[in-house]
Amino acid sequence: MNYDIIGDIHGFADKLKDLLSSLGYSPDGDGFCHPQRQVIFLGDFIDRGPKQADVLKIVMAMVAKGAAQAVMGNHEFNALAFHTEHPPNSGQYLRPRSEKNTQQHKAFLQAFDGDASGLQEVLNWFMTLPLWLDLGGVRVIHACWHDASMNTLESQLETGNTLTEALLIKASDKNSKEYEAVEILLKGWEMEMPNGASYHDKGGHLRTMFRTRWWLNSCPSYQEVALPDVADKLSAEEPVVKALPGYDSNEPALFLGHYWMQGVPAVLADNVACVDYSAGKGGKLVAYRWDGEQVLCNDKFSFV
Repeated sequence: MNYDIIGDIHGFADKLKDLLSSLGYSPDGDGFCHPQRQVIFLGDFIDRGPKQADVLKIVMAMVAKGAAQAVMGNHEFNALAFHTEHPPNSGQYLRPRSEKNTQQHKAFLQAFDGDASGLQEVLNWFMTLPLWLDLGGVRVIHACWHDASMNTLESQLETGNTLTEALLIKASDKNSKEYEAVEILLKGWEMEMPNGASYHDKGGHLRTMFRTRWWLNSCPSYQEVALPDVADKLSAEEPVVKALPGYDSNEPALFLGHYWMQGVPAVLADNVACVDYSAGKGGKLVAYRWDGEQVLCNDKFSFV
């Protein structure tokens, strides 16, 4: 099977329609289809953009008809936790309904305001999304392929690497091993800022941890390990002490979302590519046209 692997959409349905059309997919009911190819969506369908319900209608229809597969993003996990009351009838939710969390979820809440049945249908569908896909020659996960975290969760997952309600509850407890595992898989491998440093992210929130280029197989300086949004705050000379998970060059091709890349799409390593180029923040919606190659090529990216 040849796949078109599409990054984080975040409610921008028009970009999705334009990208699918440019890739040769034709409208088919609520979704799109291609005679020879299948889409793999990398999660984060919701939050931020103006057409949350439209994105979900397209994606859910394509998955239902076999025109696409999809994995869970951290925003789908957050939505499930935000809407799951625990304990039942307590008025408490797995993801606290704080001002910050509610604001981050605002576009999704507005999209289904007054449509309780539509909201529940979508949440039920989120529970069917696998945390990762291993399709032989190609692997797909939202943020970080980490064997130890997968092993932590595997015995508790449904067939197809999907959540159970019991695991959703465990993975929402910050003191649990399940929480740590899901954080790594859906949000990436983070490191603590050296020497007690901190910074404000683009949302103005104070942070002491930063996202890393976890796929690197060596530990260079803090600046080289950090993703671009934090790299300029870190030293180019100070070596990293803590090892990264890494991703071996002999492993199958791996595709990620999540990382808000910018500029011209390019592979991260011979067998690793990110297809999230900030569509939710005015950037590109990106696809990689995978045809079985294990050495990935920059000219296989498409975007709108």
